[in-house]
Amino acid sequence: MVGQAQLPQVVTHYYLAGRRPFLNLSDLDGPELAAVLAEMEGLRRVGKQHRPFGARYMALRRRTESRLRHLFTAKGGKPQRSSPHYFVLGESPWYERLAERMQRVQLALSALPEDQTSVTYPDSFTAMGFGPEFAVPLEPQPYHGRVFLLGELPELIEHHGVPSPRWAPEYETWTTWPQEAFIEVQLWADDPISRYLPPSPRGVDSAIGVEGGGCP
Repeated sequence: MVGQAQLPQVVTHYYLAGRRPFLNLSDLDGPELAAVLAEMEGLRRVGKQHRPFGARYMALRRRTESRLRHLFTAKGGKPQRSSPHYFVLGESPWYERLAERMQRVQLALSALPEDQTSVTYPDSFTAMGFGPEFAVPLEPQPYHGRVFLLGELPELIEHHGVPSPRWAPEYETWTTWPQEAFIEVQLWADDPISRYLPPSPRGVDSAIGVEGGGCP
């Protein structure tokens, strides 16, 4: 039963093998961003990662992050970044298979500052609702269009559970992905993860983390 779901006590950030954690596409622009997106698409074409990073991806992402930040601030959040660092609540066997040899960083849920942490159910790309404008289908749910705070997690999970689908070969194609694959946690500050961050957030080795989904 949904009401018996337990609140995970960790959050997990997934990132590509051979890269640093917490590298963020939203920290890039211009030629640097274009180079990384082209590399990600190249990896997808040869089956080394399965998320699409097409021409409209960053437009969808930036609109999603703008709405996400606005809703978080409206609920009393105090973001220190224009775009967040992304985590899965608990773990996601499904997300872990979106790329070969996916790596992870785990933090205790209690280590995240309440006024700098937001939550969406499921991922923010789905929850913020811009997908249909970018040919990404969406079946509306009552928790879409909303941002939750850490203190709201117990009630959210009591009512809706924690989605955690297993990986299946058909998920290598994004159009088959489950709409609800994980609960996403967004950290709007650098301090709690400072030991993992590079000297500068910018650089052409930036790549994907947990954020959202994909876009053709």
